[in-house]
Amino acid sequence: MKRKKLLAVLLASAMTISMAACGNDSAESSTPSESTGTESTESSAASEEVSSETPAGEPEQEAVVAELKPLANKEYGTDYVSLYSQFGKETSIADVIEDEETGFAYIERDGVRYQLGLDFLSMAMVYNTAVPEGGVWETEDDVYANWWKLYMQRWNYMMPEVPLYSNEYYDMYNAQIKGVAEHPTNPYWGPEMALIDWTSEKADNSIIIGNVTEMSGKFRYAAFGGTNPNATDLAIQNMTVGMQTVATNKEGGFEWNTTVLASEPEAVENADGSKTYTIKIKDNLKFSDGSPVTAKDYLVFTMVFSSPVAVQAAGKDHQSGRTIVGFKDFNTYTGPDSAEGKKTFAGLRMIDDYTFSVTIDAAELPYFYDITYAGFSAYYTPMWIKDVEIKDDGEGVYFSDEFYTMSDGEKYDMAAHIEEISRNTDTTYPYSGPYVVESYDVADSSAVLKLNPEFPGNYEGVKPSIETVVYKLVVSATQLVDLQSGGVDVLSGITGGNETNEAVALADGAPDKYVYTHYSRAGYGKLGFRADFGSVQFTEVRQAIAYCMDRAGFAKEFTGGYGGVVDGPYYTGSWMYQAAVGQGMMLDAYSTSVDSAIAVLEEGGWVYDAEGNAYTEGVRYKQIPAAEMSENDKTFQSKDGAYKTTQVGDYYYMPLVLNWYGTTDNPFTDQLMTGFASNENIKAAGFEVQYTVGEFNPMLDELYQAAIYGYYSGTPLYTCFNFATGFTSAAYDFAYNLTIDPAMYDDYSQYYVKDEADAYWLN
Repeated sequence: MKRKKLLAVLLASAMTISMAACGNDSAESSTPSESTGTESTESSAASEEVSSETPAGEPEQEAVVAELKPLANKEYGTDYVSLYSQFGKETSIADVIEDEETGFAYIERDGVRYQLGLDFLSMAMVYNTAVPEGGVWETEDDVYANWWKLYMQRWNYMMPEVPLYSNEYYDMYNAQIKGVAEHPTNPYWGPEMALIDWTSEKADNSIIIGNVTEMSGKFRYAAFGGTNPNATDLAIQNMTVGMQTVATNKEGGFEWNTTVLASEPEAVENADGSKTYTIKIKDNLKFSDGSPVTAKDYLVFTMVFSSPVAVQAAGKDHQSGRTIVGFKDFNTYTGPDSAEGKKTFAGLRMIDDYTFSVTIDAAELPYFYDITYAGFSAYYTPMWIKDVEIKDDGEGVYFSDEFYTMSDGEKYDMAAHIEEISRNTDTTYPYSGPYVVESYDVADSSAVLKLNPEFPGNYEGVKPSIETVVYKLVVSATQLVDLQSGGVDVLSGITGGNETNEAVALADGAPDKYVYTHYSRAGYGKLGFRADFGSVQFTEVRQAIAYCMDRAGFAKEFTGGYGGVVDGPYYTGSWMYQAAVGQGMMLDAYSTSVDSAIAVLEEGGWVYDAEGNAYTEGVRYKQIPAAEMSENDKTFQSKDGAYKTTQVGDYYYMPLVLNWYGTTDNPFTDQLMTGFASNENIKAAGFEVQYTVGEFNPMLDELYQAAIYGYYSGTPLYTCFNFATGFTSAAYDFAYNLTIDPAMYDDYSQYYVKDEADAYWLN
């Protein structure tokens, strides 16, 4: 048996000196490789021969390795639960054994060795950062970075999406916009935030910002009904919703917003392990219409979006107050005749007109980013709940009974109002941010914003001076023409070789008219997956796609040399990345190889044709027992119906089909036509790729398999999508986003992946 070292032993030789606060570089790091900045290894399956070091002279005891079994058609809570729910709270980083060859992490309980999956590692990364005694970890940062490394290695093996380029971003400006050099944008600080420090020398004191993402008008709550917000909608939300108690600063970190707080919040650790923050706001804050801001305006959003009324409105349980004591009771209370739950939200208290408190459930503590638990924004209360009252009689806040009224006995009256407000784009209700929305034009996807005269300033006390901000849709191919004609003043996130070269040449040729700034992107363009049905639900398929694509070549061609490729969901400028590299992080670069793709496919069972015979040519099929087939799998087929899942005897045979939805007017989509859809390696490996090219919002509906924007076809079909991931905050937290719990899966899933290693089997 091969002997493996305990994680602590590995760290003792590789650990750099402890990091200080987020953002500090480690003292030294290993030399990055050309493609990834980390060590590269070949992908391999988990070794069954994993053991820890044992003291000299004692016999080595072999632990039984827990079997990884399919979750399909099994019942959560009866057949299995999450491994983290079973052992997570009692597990420290010192309990983890890391396989030196695979990078997989394990824990041992009662003679059984369990592999740690994406859910376990993402949860432990933020909730299990207490420093163990007698180890090599000196700070919570050290512990966090270790969990982060293990998560990244597991992610790289699972390949829930394929990163294809991580680029340099170039932001172009009309030279009449001043202050961009002194107050530049960065991965955490976009134009909508940075312009608060800028000035405009244009005659009308305006700024026009172009964006390639079409807005949908969900400015009041950009993520309403979905998992990920539309980027432009979110930018406008960030400009119009403000007075946060916890502010995101220019470095992507968090700090108390002293502009709105009367004093720093008091934090008290309670006897039951919960933690209470008492927050007092200043008594002179005002909304854009001059009406006063009070404590209830900070509570209303969390209350509404923790209620069944909002679930009905959004078609989704946003669970805004999930971490707060009393959430479950409040979330299940349906009205005065409710048979379950409680009317009061015990963990939220309205103490007086300008003071409120929030008590965080002990199960959510300790938490690496615990300051964010005290983060609330100001929303005009009547906007969300009309004339419904928010009260507190000493046991927690609650809504007056009118909030739960059902005139037809089936749907809450307030649900229709909440849904309407999510798309409100005028000044019917006031705003709390630096700007207000004056108008929104659906036809050309543009919005006009005006200064909010009552805005008290951002976390630095700065107030904007630019009177008018116009957001408008631009097309990548013609955006520089728009800039030259005066149609836009700011183009952010220019990327791609041709586009970047043209932008730089334009600015260099006329420096009196145009300027630019640039920075490395904290994120990447990707081929993403709906990975809970069809062929891409299988890890070997996603790995094979990565092997078939020339990712390094794709990145070089797309960025024109202004970028590269990453092998996981990270930003190379982040402190935890630097720490993980110093600790010897192992990531597979998935070097282009059709032979490697075929090998992982064959190992995964893609060795049949449609009739169940041995594969010889064309499209591969996988044999799957009927008991492991979902209804979506049984009906899975290619877009044109030529390749379908077939049943032969007691088995189903699934085709190696990839139905891809690409977005229009997108050079990324254009390059995927050759780099993916017509890729000879893809064909040689036995894949069939079929595609549709359409608008962005319909693509999101197909990804969500829900009519969030009103476009979903109603039949699960597409499994591949191209878009981007960004890490726009220093809070790197994917807790609950990799859950295998059906109660949270639809609302929280980041990749629609269920890692079998995350299951603890009850029988």
